[in-house]
Amino acid sequence: MIDLRLLREDPDRVRASQRVRGEDVDLVDALLSADERRRSSGTRFDELRAEQKSLGKLVAKAQGDEKAALLQRTKELAAEVKAADSEQGAAKDEAERLLRSLANLIDPAAPVGGEEDFVTLEEIGTPRDFAAEGFEPRDHVELGQLLGAIDTERGAKVAGARSYYLTGVGALLELALVNMAIAQATAAGFVPMITPALVRAAAMDGTGFLGQAAENVYYLEDDERYLVGTSEVPLAAYHMDEILDADKLPLRYAGYSSCFRREAGTYGKDTRGIIRVHQFEKVEMFVFTTPEDAENEHRRLLQWEKDFLNALELPYRVIDVASGDLGASAARKFDIEAWVPTQGKYREVTSTSNTTEYQARRLSIRMREDGKVRPLATLNGTLVAVPRTIVAILENHQQPDGSVVVPEALRPYLGGRTVLEPVK
Repeated sequence: MIDLRLLREDPDRVRASQRVRGEDVDLVDALLSADERRRSSGTRFDELRAEQKSLGKLVAKAQGDEKAALLQRTKELAAEVKAADSEQGAAKDEAERLLRSLANLIDPAAPVGGEEDFVTLEEIGTPRDFAAEGFEPRDHVELGQLLGAIDTERGAKVAGARSYYLTGVGALLELALVNMAIAQATAAGFVPMITPALVRAAAMDGTGFLGQAAENVYYLEDDERYLVGTSEVPLAAYHMDEILDADKLPLRYAGYSSCFRREAGTYGKDTRGIIRVHQFEKVEMFVFTTPEDAENEHRRLLQWEKDFLNALELPYRVIDVASGDLGASAARKFDIEAWVPTQGKYREVTSTSNTTEYQARRLSIRMREDGKVRPLATLNGTLVAVPRTIVAILENHQQPDGSVVVPEALRPYLGGRTVLEPVK
């Protein structure tokens, strides 16, 4: 959540941020009103408690009618104190609820607009001209069948729509990508982690996923647990309710986990293949750092993502995501989209977000520096989301006979294979 002091001092900035996000601007005034009620009721409670204590001393010294009057006032005061305490508690809860409903303050450098109003920062690599090469490219589903790598029919039979099996070299390809990603992250100083896929509400809400993203979250009601849509959630909550020493920052973690998403509201979109699925594996980078270094760390995360895709020899573009397409937690987000030849367009494969102090405040994670304690900043970045990366590799590196050339950097993680051959 944002800093309440900033809201009081500069509400117009918060209103402007809500407006360009397409979020409820009226929340700002509702929160200011609730905060004022909380503070005034708190003052009223303190005044009544002070009077109550003072009255207690007077009663001890009073006699006769004076004492009876003071005792009557004591009785009235007890009721007023109780009412003021109740009012203070209600106002505090309302202010907290509204504060947690506000999205993060957007970075002024982020483009303004909706989903299609992103800014392309760069394009890396050149998409292949398959027509010039003399053949029509196959899509990843057909290639996956030829290679014995992807089985969506049996996936749907067993688990329903948007489900799949990775088989043979498909399973090996997933493991290779994960191991390559973990190796790169470890070499860059990240601590590798295998994280829980089930978390409590505090972790899910603390990272901001029970707001606008709630419709895509799986909830196990009997167990009061949530299935994570990204290991960002357990990684962010790893230091929940802790104070970290500033001289130990940045702390960088690379989490490997299964990810679960309901994909609500996507009926009819990407129904073929493994681009939009309910379960997939991912390696996520997560960083705890000082607010002052967050912007630089964001660029570092983007570069690590680019390094990974460069090693896979994939054409891609980097976009600066527009304000209306940011999640509630992100102040700014960069997406990397790989070229998908059979769709003739770029599709998102990774993203990296600077969430500034927003998640840290919600999760009560702070840093100690020079004897003072204050919130720190958190950032996240996907190093590899397996299914979409497999799609990009198969389609971009395919050959006329349905075989697929393995990028050189990936070969050591695939037992030295240079080519994935169709199964006989």
